[in-house]
Amino acid sequence: MENQKLSSLQLELLNVYSFQPDEEDLFAIRKLLADYFSDKLISRVEQAVSEKNITEEDLNRWLNE
Repeated sequence: MENQKLSSLQLELLNVYSFQPDEEDLFAIRKLLADYFSDKLISRVEQAVSEKNITEEDLNRWLNE
């Protein structure tokens, strides 16, 4: 089996979990991560829509395919 190195994010999360956060803190951390990646995705979609002149109609059609 090949040795796999942990990413910076994985190492940072291990540091957080080493402090034994309670359920409330874990929920808050999960929400922060979800919000961050959601915002990042929305930003990228908005950029692609702008650059490629994609309309709301196009997006709705793709969602329903």
